[in-house]
Amino acid sequence: MEFTKEQIFELTSKHLEKENGIQDLLELMLESMMVAERREFLSSSPGNKGNGYRPGRTYGHGRTLTFRIPRDRYGNFHPAILAVLRSQEDECERLAGTLYSRGLTQEQVGEVFEDIYGEHYSKASISRMLDYLREDVSQWLSRSLEAYYPVVFIDCVHIKVHRKRSVDTEAFYVILAVREDKTREVIGIYNKPTESATGWGEMLTDLKERGAERVGLLCADGLKGLETVVSDVFPKTPLQRCTTHLKRNLLSDVRTGDKGELAEDMRQVFRTGDRNYTVEQAWSDWQSLCDKWGRYYRSFRRRRDDASYKSYFTYLNYDWRIQSMIYTTNWIERLQKDFRRVTRMRGAMPNEESVLLLMGKTAMDKKSYRRQVPRIDADGTLFPAEKPPFDSWPRPAVE
Repeated sequence: MEFTKEQIFELTSKHLEKENGIQDLLELMLESMMVAERREFLSSSPGNKGNGYRPGRTYGHGRTLTFRIPRDRYGNFHPAILAVLRSQEDECERLAGTLYSRGLTQEQVGEVFEDIYGEHYSKASISRMLDYLREDVSQWLSRSLEAYYPVVFIDCVHIKVHRKRSVDTEAFYVILAVREDKTREVIGIYNKPTESATGWGEMLTDLKERGAERVGLLCADGLKGLETVVSDVFPKTPLQRCTTHLKRNLLSDVRTGDKGELAEDMRQVFRTGDRNYTVEQAWSDWQSLCDKWGRYYRSFRRRRDDASYKSYFTYLNYDWRIQSMIYTTNWIERLQKDFRRVTRMRGAMPNEESVLLLMGKTAMDKKSYRRQVPRIDADGTLFPAEKPPFDSWPRPAVE
């Protein structure tokens, strides 16, 4: 039985008046096109025949379309329309992921899609499009790691997260590494309610379980107890504490009128690029600084002979050309500014999973990390010409 164009128009018009009529019609059209394509395919495939259907679905005008995909006996039939639909899906998913990772909420992404495609896309539709991004980020954050990283920086960024009856500021642990090819990459992002040395021990252990056997140098802030956990997980890895954090703490201890003079004194103590400046001399200068300012401020007297402060001078054991790169955690703090930017637009995040998604996507897309860091391989201890056996791997002493 054949219908005229007028009859087809009348039938479709009546169907469109029904609830979900356009969705039903789209699904019916897709199925009809694929069945017609299979009929043509089978006519040129002797001995082959139809073999029922398999379920399929795609996005369309803010909805999820479900339909049946016709099959053949030998599994050789692949409808051409599916390739077109998948291409559209991929494009929508990439766009949704890009917009979301730039700081837009799911509702705002839906509004952008409505402007582009002329149809409303619900929050649920956008969420389904982001599923691919969640899977990609999850796999990336749990990926296998290289056996050796010359330098690793660790730090926490604190972000507000919605809980059942409150909004809590929680710690997100971030680990940034310099690879042997002189590029950088984020190798870990984790969540815990607060930052602690014990928490860092768990994160470093995860790195080891994912394949990281050795770390040349670990740079961190002044959190107490880090020396112990680093030594437990990576026994041969020296710790460099961030001198910028220490300078800020020292400046906060003195009166406004003393800040300028103290800052100049600290510049002399924590100087870089001087090949003749040694750990021993720096420690002596540190004690002299504490003697000078300890006459006016008790906190300097307490710090003078505290051996834990020697870890602020570890950088002097390395080539003078790279000291300015490793004596602070500035690199990872710049990354955390990007993390705060993409989360700040949302106020408090709905859950920790959404934070990890945004931070992971931001880290994955960090194009500057793909460029090699100039001169970072100048130090032969961190970048040995030949990899030594693990047991003989050297650890610079901090006297």
